[in-house]
Amino acid sequence: MRFIQTTHRAIRVATVAVVLALASPAAYAQQPSATAIATAKEIVAVTGATASFNPLISGVVEQAKLLFLQQNPGLAKDLSEITAKLRTDLAPRFQELVNDVAKNYATSFTEQELKDILAFYKSPSGAKLIANQPKVVDASLKFAQTWANTLSEEVIAKMRDELKKKGHAL
Repeated sequence: MRFIQTTHRAIRVATVAVVLALASPAAYAQQPSATAIATAKEIVAVTGATASFNPLISGVVEQAKLLFLQQNPGLAKDLSEITAKLRTDLAPRFQELVNDVAKNYATSFTEQELKDILAFYKSPSGAKLIANQPKVVDASLKFAQTWANTLSEEVIAKMRDELKKKGHAL
């Protein structure tokens, strides 16, 4: 009897979960239009995002090769042939990633917003942003790392002082 009650309760909970999932706004969200996706693909291309994705296939293939080489270094010659073929065979799959990224943009912004974003990136200011963004991001990360290191030293010093006040010998 207890098993039947537990089973019925689990079925009710699962049913409610399915109904709630289907009733959520995401379930009713429209798929982006072909124009929105095309505009998003253009944004991805104009911003140079595809260039940052280019090494992914080679990187994945190379990691897999290294995995096999660690297990058996004698496979080097055969793996070199296989990886060269895989890079060629998998190259068309790159478009899957571009499509997914474009769809992400197209579902995150309205068609008009995408057009506005694209217009900005094609403007002189947008082109300058694209050109300078890697340098700005790198410099920002260096600033953040320096800041975090300084903060860490301060926190450690304060913790050490507080622990000494409590009688701990450090």
